[in-house]
Amino acid sequence: MAKSKLVEANEKIAENVVGGYKKIEEGVVGGYKKIEEGAVGGFNKIADKFVDSFLTREGESVEEAKARLAAEQKAREEAGRKAGR
Repeated sequence: MAKSKLVEANEKIAENVVGGYKKIEEGVVGGYKKIEEGAVGGFNKIADKFVDSFLTREGESVEEAKARLAAEQKAREEAGRKAGR
């Protein structure tokens, strides 16, 4: 059965609308991701500098200090749970 001109025109319009929407969506999501990466990257730089300046021990790297601090925090949380029983 042959499609009517109206149906064909409607399908073409729908394809253009969907294509336009996808381009806008990709632009918005891409822009958001760039902003997010910049914000998170900047925060991590500041956090690393703070840890390096104030929380590292002699000869300890930033990564080692973060791991030590995370382990200490976990131990404090577990001790708090045991005390709260």
